[in-house]
Amino acid sequence: MSDGKSRFASAGLWLGVVALAVLVLSILGNRLELVHFGIAVRGMALAALIGIIAVVVSAAGVILTFVTSRTGLRTAIAGLVLGVLVAAPVVQAIMVGAKVPRIHDITTDLDSPPAFEAAVAARGESSNPLDRTSPDLAELQRQAYPDLATLNVSGHPGKIFETALETAKAQGWEILAADPARGTIEAVAVTRVMNFRDDVAIRITETAEGAAVDVRSVSRVGESDLGANANRIRTYLHALKVKLGEAG
Repeated sequence: MSDGKSRFASAGLWLGVVALAVLVLSILGNRLELVHFGIAVRGMALAALIGIIAVVVSAAGVILTFVTSRTGLRTAIAGLVLGVLVAAPVVQAIMVGAKVPRIHDITTDLDSPPAFEAAVAARGESSNPLDRTSPDLAELQRQAYPDLATLNVSGHPGKIFETALETAKAQGWEILAADPARGTIEAVAVTRVMNFRDDVAIRITETAEGAAVDVRSVSRVGESDLGANANRIRTYLHALKVKLGEAG
């Protein structure tokens, strides 16, 4: 090259820029509902693949700039960094997804999960079904998330309901319905990056000691949630316990 830079360094940076562009377009396309989420997910996978190639090519560029004493080290490092920034989060998500079952519906009560009513119309016909029996999600969840269970707390059920509702709002969820008489709450949680909308149902049932709190979180799209619904339930129940402890 006329400027003396390593061809690998320049190619690595170019690939890193392309990978970043594909990733950004995939995310924006999904957030703005310009493309189907399946296309957006495939776009992210393609971005990760290009990012990995960028890392390999840029690493070769770094080595060649030292061996041949050519300029272009900064260019190679820039391509290396871009490739890692694009590929790392996608690869990490894929690795996490490989460790969890391909299910999108998680609940603390496997025998009688909280039901959805207000969310049904909002989900639309193209969303995942709410039927947990085919396939048997209970058994799959029991193996993958044995820690998820009903939260039993002491106190007045009405007060617990109020705290549960406050906690749901504090999570940033959109409240679709809240019925103190029935002890039910329905909400929508929106993921930060891809803007996926997941539905959450909370049920507070009176017990002899106080109340039992059950939570169900369901993704509208995708066969696998990559563990997001289980993490959402854990986070919510932890926050609820903290609030109830402060109230007590």
